Amino acid sequence: MWLAPTLARGDGWVATMRHIAREGRLWVVGVNPVLRRDQIPDGLPDRERIAPEPGPDDGDWIEPGNTVICDPNGQIVAGPLRHAEGILTAEIDLSTVAEMRRLFDPVGHYHRPDVFQLSVDTRPRPAVTTIG
Repeated sequence: MWLAPTLARGDGWVATMRHIAREGRLWVVGVNPVLRRDQIPDGLPDRERIAPEPGPDDGDWIEPGNTVICDPNGQIVAGPLRHAEGILTAEIDLSTVAEMRRLFDPVGHYHRPDVFQLSVDTRPRPAVTTIG
């Protein structure tokens, strides 16, 4: 299981969590905090920097949240939770990790020695080369 705390917003973050879950064949919990303007005290120094006027899509939310739980196949099983305080829960069956990893072929269809060769030149070289 991978826990991914962040302040990332929007669907791009959710897509990233889905991709990581599917590529790693693991459960992913992307945790994003939520914070409203009214939770920042009026007398706090530099409040206007911490709590700027909200954008048109965020209402009174400084951090709108974006918490999501994805299964090892990259499917969303809970969330995304946005513009609300709450707790996401999901039934997690760790046996699905082993099951999904059996379906993952990290070298099979990429293993093509007929068309791909990796050559590594291990001769010593200077770290810096000066050009003219």
